[in-house]
Amino acid sequence: MAGCGQTGSSDTKSSGQRVLRVGMDASYPPFGSQNQETKDYEGFDVDIIRAIGEAEGFDVEISNRSFDGLIPALQAKEIDVAINDITITDDRKQSVDFSKPYYIAGLGVVTRADNDTIHTAEDLQGKTLGVSIGSTGEEAARKIPGANVRVFNAINEAFLEVQNGGVDAVVNDIPTNEYYVSHAGNKKVRSAEVALTKEDLGIAVLKGNTELLTKIDDGLAKIKANGKFAEIYEKWFGKQPPQELLQ
Repeated sequence: MAGCGQTGSSDTKSSGQRVLRVGMDASYPPFGSQNQETKDYEGFDVDIIRAIGEAEGFDVEISNRSFDGLIPALQAKEIDVAINDITITDDRKQSVDFSKPYYIAGLGVVTRADNDTIHTAEDLQGKTLGVSIGSTGEEAARKIPGANVRVFNAINEAFLEVQNGGVDAVVNDIPTNEYYVSHAGNKKVRSAEVALTKEDLGIAVLKGNTELLTKIDDGLAKIKANGKFAEIYEKWFGKQPPQELLQ
């Protein structure tokens, strides 16, 4: 509500419904993207935050921002929450608070379809790797011995570069990798069977905003209990969510 500082969302509509300002980088399908014809936001993250908003009485307003600008936007109070395939890490917990996990992900690799040299994590050593700025993919790539890491402002730019042969592989979240390969890769790329990590994704709020965090967690629990979460999960990933996510 207006003038409420850290105690909840930032504004209230004339109808009395609270506005929840949501930030995301809409270049991460199937988590978040923008329909080129309608300009509407769509994806797993979009449906999840809207369902949480409905459960908790929020009017959700989404803005498109660069991935590395999401936490600064929270700290500047330009947005109330960030949901964007964001991995919960100890480093990020220093800057923001996270909801309970809403997705279990992991880092994988995309290479050209004709690249027969990358099959294991060890095969990435000494290779040129594309990553999205500020991502856990960047963190992981920088730990690979001898790797030349090229950082891109958007993950789509990295995917295009691997198609063009400018990088040997892209290190990124497996669901986004698989979506790109099947929907936009033009059969020029493949998702290599290399699982580098297992990661929990969370919804981020300004550190110390316990009231809003409680509402986000409560809304998440409600949609898990009423079946809406599983419905959204199956819509975007074609399967039921793992039981550990529903607990």
